[in-house]
Amino acid sequence: MPEFDFGGDFVWWPDPVAAGQSNLARFMRRHGIASLDDLIPRSLDDVAWFWEAVLTDLDIQFYEPYRQIADFSRGIEWPVWCPGGVMNIVHNCLDKWLNTPTAAAEALRWEGEEGTTRVLTYRELAQEVNKAANALRELGCGRGDAIGLFMPMVPEIAIALLAIARIGGIIVPLFSGYGQGAVASRLQDANAIALITADGFYRRGQEIALKPIADAALTDVPSVRHMIVVRRTGTPVHCTPGRDHWWHDLAPIQPEQAAIERTSAEDPVMIIYTSGTTGRPKGAVHTHCGFPVKSAQDLAHGFDLKQGDTLYWLTDMGWMMGPWEVFGTLLLGATMLFYDGAPDYPDSARTWALVERHKVTGLGVSPTLIRALKSHGEAPVRRHDLSSLRWFGSTGSPWDPETWLWLFRAVGGGRLPIINYSGGTEISGGILLGNLLTPLKPAAFSGPAPGMAADVVDAAGRPVRGQVGELVIRQPWIGMTRGFWRDPDRYIQAYWSRFPGIWAHGDWAAIDNDKLWYILGRSDDTIKVGGKRVGPAEVEAVLCGHPAVALAAAIGVPDPLKGEEIVCFCTLAPGHEPSEALRAELMARLVAQLGKPLKPREIRFATALPRTRNAKIMHRIIRVAYLGQDLGDTSALEDPDAIQAIRNAI
Repeated sequence: MPEFDFGGDFVWWPDPVAAGQSNLARFMRRHGIASLDDLIPRSLDDVAWFWEAVLTDLDIQFYEPYRQIADFSRGIEWPVWCPGGVMNIVHNCLDKWLNTPTAAAEALRWEGEEGTTRVLTYRELAQEVNKAANALRELGCGRGDAIGLFMPMVPEIAIALLAIARIGGIIVPLFSGYGQGAVASRLQDANAIALITADGFYRRGQEIALKPIADAALTDVPSVRHMIVVRRTGTPVHCTPGRDHWWHDLAPIQPEQAAIERTSAEDPVMIIYTSGTTGRPKGAVHTHCGFPVKSAQDLAHGFDLKQGDTLYWLTDMGWMMGPWEVFGTLLLGATMLFYDGAPDYPDSARTWALVERHKVTGLGVSPTLIRALKSHGEAPVRRHDLSSLRWFGSTGSPWDPETWLWLFRAVGGGRLPIINYSGGTEISGGILLGNLLTPLKPAAFSGPAPGMAADVVDAAGRPVRGQVGELVIRQPWIGMTRGFWRDPDRYIQAYWSRFPGIWAHGDWAAIDNDKLWYILGRSDDTIKVGGKRVGPAEVEAVLCGHPAVALAAAIGVPDPLKGEEIVCFCTLAPGHEPSEALRAELMARLVAQLGKPLKPREIRFATALPRTRNAKIMHRIIRVAYLGQDLGDTSALEDPDAIQAIRNAI
């Protein structure tokens, strides 16, 4: 297992007033709980009490009440939540607000890369969702039908997502950067009957065609009978008569009222496909009373999102954080901001400009994005008023302390907490989560989210403290996936086979003496050099601590003597050029901090690193490119040219 330095100091302390007024403190007062140290064990010892308390706290309304909060008769791997309950999550997102002052509040703000903006109140969003629901029903879509979303981050994607759920359909969100094969394989697996897409979108001032990819994908998906196309760029497209429909011809003419399907609490609401590297895509199944509830609980208890707040999380709807933002924000009566464009276009200040323009109170980022923006210095930050911000959220990959501190000090002025968040698509949110009540060290998590029975164990499944181990979960939670779509055995193999009766998540984690938690990267990415294990994140943190390095990736490659050796790739910050002197300096830095046995085989300079749209570095792609092997599934790549950048570096 990788080693870890627990030498960090506290740098942020809660504001007593803000902490006392937080959603989490209010929740604890309501139940007579004095502290987090009391809440966490109670949330685990009395699962039924806790999740019922969460449903009440979020005002989740049912048409018919459930018989019990959960039925575990099928085993820990297959709980049934709220059995007997009849509901529809869209009622809780929209309908229940319509006779309250929230109806006139902003539900969705949107900005396109070209500068176009749009705002929808809760009442207006509900009307648009009803029109879209009526349009889908007119095409013959209904309860149990899977409908794909292959769209940029425009208002219509939120409208469509909610409309599908309203009619009892199953949402299949797809990453807008997917190619033909990735779209086709996921629609095939879900047996989708319809696809909602767009003519195209803008990235870095260029029009990117989307519908031709959808057209090509559907040649392999005969189950799709209808494709609805949103006009985003005005790019001319080919339309197939009888199959293709323009959104603007179909939806706006529909009535503003639409009946809502009364679904079972456990009816599927969404299948989200995770980023597997081989085999058939893994579709995580989520339900009306699962994923949305966990999303809202984490936003309420961890991020303290409230009515009047505006949340902007840099994501795509094809990744978990897109639906998470929609469901969680609307269940809490807050405002979500969508931005359709590159976060550093036309310059590196675009993200900070969005915060100022839309009065963002909570900004969700990835460490990789902040490393890239950090390379441009503090000047772009200083040009904008960021006083609306209350906190930063972070997910996607581990932090290095230097980048964390830059965001904390240079952007947040040392006053804003960075609420770390780590979980996944199958979790519906976070296993580990920060909050407004717990002091912070750089890169740390406050601990497990309430209701999450997380632990760190060694190879034998025994709990460990003060050292690195495997992150596991010891009991179910309401947001856990109900398995992989049409593949229950693969679900059991993926999460329940390593330690029977315990969910093994596949992350390295650690807990320090102050009870703060850390994520150190994927355990299956671990590099083993001569019997000594190291995580890529630890190597990358050392490299990114050098002012010349903007981004770094470390991979393990075969070695006949050591088993594996480390190979590093770096992109450089503006004003720095590749040189043998810099290479030697970085190598010496790694040896000094990691030890001579972990000295890399080589360090390469690249103009780009393969990343997903939500900024995760794709270590697998870098490794197979370095080794000259088959690249496999590259559908999640934001920029396919990054593969050539790695090859050029080699």
